[in-house]
Amino acid sequence: MLFATYVQDLNPLSINGYTILSTLVAALPVLVLFYLLVARRWLASWAGAAGSVVALVLAALVYKMPIEMAGASFVYGAAFGLLPIGWTVFAAMLLYNVTVETGQFTIIRRSIGGLSKDARVQAVLIGFAFGAFMEGAAGAGSPVAICGAMLVGLGVPPFRAAVICLIANTSPVCYGGLGVPIITLQTSSGIEADKISIMCGHQLPFLSCLIPLYMVKTICTWRQTLAIWPALLVGGGSFAMFQFIFATAHAYGFPPIWQLTDIGGGIFSLISLALFLKFVWKPKEEWRFPEEAELAATKSAASQPHDAITDHAREEVRELLDTPKGIPEAPLTFRSVTIAWSPWILMALCLVGSGVIKQLETDNKGPLDLFGLKSYYDVKIPDLHKQVQRAEALVPPGTKDEDKLESAVFKFIWLTAPGTPVLLAALLSMVMLGMSKKQVGGVFRKTVYQMRIPIPTIAFMLGLSYVTKYAGMDATLGVAFAATGVLYPFFAAMLGWLGVFLTGTDAGSNALFGGLQKITATEVWTQNQAAMSNLTLEQAQTLICTANSTGGVMGKMIDAQSICVATAGTNQIGKEADIFKAVIWHSVLLASIVGLITALQAFVFPFTLMVPK
Repeated sequence: MLFATYVQDLNPLSINGYTILSTLVAALPVLVLFYLLVARRWLASWAGAAGSVVALVLAALVYKMPIEMAGASFVYGAAFGLLPIGWTVFAAMLLYNVTVETGQFTIIRRSIGGLSKDARVQAVLIGFAFGAFMEGAAGAGSPVAICGAMLVGLGVPPFRAAVICLIANTSPVCYGGLGVPIITLQTSSGIEADKISIMCGHQLPFLSCLIPLYMVKTICTWRQTLAIWPALLVGGGSFAMFQFIFATAHAYGFPPIWQLTDIGGGIFSLISLALFLKFVWKPKEEWRFPEEAELAATKSAASQPHDAITDHAREEVRELLDTPKGIPEAPLTFRSVTIAWSPWILMALCLVGSGVIKQLETDNKGPLDLFGLKSYYDVKIPDLHKQVQRAEALVPPGTKDEDKLESAVFKFIWLTAPGTPVLLAALLSMVMLGMSKKQVGGVFRKTVYQMRIPIPTIAFMLGLSYVTKYAGMDATLGVAFAATGVLYPFFAAMLGWLGVFLTGTDAGSNALFGGLQKITATEVWTQNQAAMSNLTLEQAQTLICTANSTGGVMGKMIDAQSICVATAGTNQIGKEADIFKAVIWHSVLLASIVGLITALQAFVFPFTLMVPK
């Protein structure tokens, strides 16, 4: 016998059995987000807060969820937004700021900028490989801002530099900010991050081979593009190979180190291509943009209208590109370059150590005992844990009564959350690089200020997601989306694409739609078992939820925040509309390719073998 306080009703506004009105109401929080972000151009944190309020009101008034349960579900989701997600984002940006404050990041930029004078090769080296490293290490718009500024400094026309970096900042985004999007998708969908990473590793390497070719083609002819095919093969192929290995290594008995996928892949691609250019191959002719293009006029930032998103992007770019004064540009040596990269090497070692601890936790089937402290704590959420009964339509036949109740347990992973080893690396780097107390204090203050928008945004998005999950609102939408039937695996990627365009981040899209994707996958698999006969239900859920993230990355190039950062980083404030027009169809095409890959893996043997069990 069940003793649930709240039983989900997927059609609370039923009119003669029709679900149209209930579906529209369930979609209202997302529609409010869309209106405030796109039409009103609010900051994502404020829009997320407004969407959360709407979700709470609808959960209480329309879905008849007790208000204390709705509030508990919001707090539960927001807590996950702070730990491990916000904690990881903060630590990653702190480490980046340490390298900037000590002048080490300037050395890294100089060492990469001098590797080639060919604009096509520079696009691969800086826009793709170094951009992937920056996405993995810091995220938060850093690849577009920093790489765009670097390319402009090397003579690439500002408009082209912005387009290059926006297209390049796609396939690495799933592992951006030390894998925050994947961690977020685990939180919202309930699917293990390790399994999602394997699925990403069976999709993204194809795109990583394609993106450098695609990116270079947008700036020159096919003949000029194919003239550097060896560089494209080495740059894209080395990254794709590393991406596959690190994303899936734990499937072959190694510790889970997928958080390092972008960082390691970017460095490996840079080193591989640099050695290839130095010792094996060089372009027959160094291709540059025509001089008249380099002199193209850009609009003045002062003459453009202001809004919250644009102003925040300008400030974000200023902080990312800010370099300390008074540090001389000494000649580059092997020693100086090695020291410059050492904080990231320390971070990698600390993350590997964290992965070993996680593996020990798995072997122990629970937390480790560390001098009286547990390596993590499970906290049952009051007024919510085992108090919500799933709607009958979502419960497979034969399910035990206790399994019909939703669990609500917050996992306080203080030790192995990626932010903890990264913070340790940042602290060790401060000591190793000889930072003063004033510098340390300044770096912490700067990082806290930089995170005033991203961390609350994730907290609000996950809070909103958990309210819709426990109220049953996302299930209402999931049943509606399932009407697309066997076409849904394609549209799952497009929904993720829409989510990133809407929220500005792959993590935000995963927070918003992760639970919805899992419910829709269940409905589609149940109704089309003959078409998906090669997949189990769990495999279908993993594939569809992962498509939200891998398809979503293609929306990164068209979201308002990315475009504003691109224009600010290349000194083109006011050309947002022109850049959007230049990349929108690239975004749609690449997202459609992800949708097709997902459909193949859903229905067609042997591609179905690529879905982890």
